[in-house]
Amino acid sequence: MDWELIERAVSSLSRGVGVTLTLASTSIVLGFCIGLCLAVMRLSSSKFAVRFAEYYSAFFRGTPLLVQLFLFYYGLGQFDFVRNNPVLWWLIGDATHCAIMALALNTGAYTSEILRGGLMSVPVGLVEAAKAAGMSRVMRFRRIEFPLAIRQALPAYSNELILVVKSTSLASTITVLEITGYAKRLMSQTYAIFEIFAIAGVFYLVLNTVLILVLRRIEGD
Repeated sequence: MDWELIERAVSSLSRGVGVTLTLASTSIVLGFCIGLCLAVMRLSSSKFAVRFAEYYSAFFRGTPLLVQLFLFYYGLGQFDFVRNNPVLWWLIGDATHCAIMALALNTGAYTSEILRGGLMSVPVGLVEAAKAAGMSRVMRFRRIEFPLAIRQALPAYSNELILVVKSTSLASTITVLEITGYAKRLMSQTYAIFEIFAIAGVFYLVLNTVLILVLRRIEGD
């Protein structure tokens, strides 16, 4: 066993942990906001809102995340209106920003379905009682529907969070130097494929183990 290689790999891959955590945490927060909006749209009385949410969910859940990353980073960057727009180019022109956007849009679609299921599981009697008590629509959602929906959706949403952490590894395909990105770079220098990616796998395992423990603590509370 080459301990010098292992030490070098651990040191190199450690530099990507911060980027991986940034990608995961930012995309999870943005994806949750997107998912909540889509879930509410799916349950609204507006046909346009329902159709939009359905088509959005169908596209992002029906196509691979890797394809979405390539479409955003390599595809959209070819258009002049994207390159000439400061906001769009800030999103597309920077690999890290583009990866966060793609991850957020993707997890937003899955989160919307999870939250929609949670909202649909809220007992109708509680909602009717809140209406009878004179609660407004916003107050009912904030005090009754949303807390109960989150409680019901948490187990399924926990799995989605773990998948997001693992999906950050795809950001390396668009030049983002996170854990897998550093692993690929070190592999090209040493050709020690098995050792380096085994260590990378351990890094992801540790991150997800910590995440699982935190989520179990939250579920227990």
